[in-house]
Amino acid sequence: MSVVIVGGNECMVRQYKELCTEYNCKAKIYPKMANGLRKLGTPDLLVLFTNTVSHKMIHCALGEVRGGNTKIARSHSSSMSALKNILEEHAT
Repeated sequence: MSVVIVGGNECMVRQYKELCTEYNCKAKIYPKMANGLRKLGTPDLLVLFTNTVSHKMIHCALGEVRGGNTKIARSHSSSMSALKNILEEHAT
């Protein structure tokens, strides 16, 4: 399963990636706006951490996955437990 995480804390990128590998998921993580955000592809799951991301970044991410079969999960918290709950629900 492929997962794209938009938002979150920059210092926790490695921990997000490790948690995703525990659930047999390949993860791309974008903690802040970058040019690469326009090339998300078609992930199976898009995780939006809404507390740590701008409205513009959310609109860009949603526009990239529009029309596909991507599941979208939003969380106000960008903690490890919030990501774990999302992966429990969608990756198993």
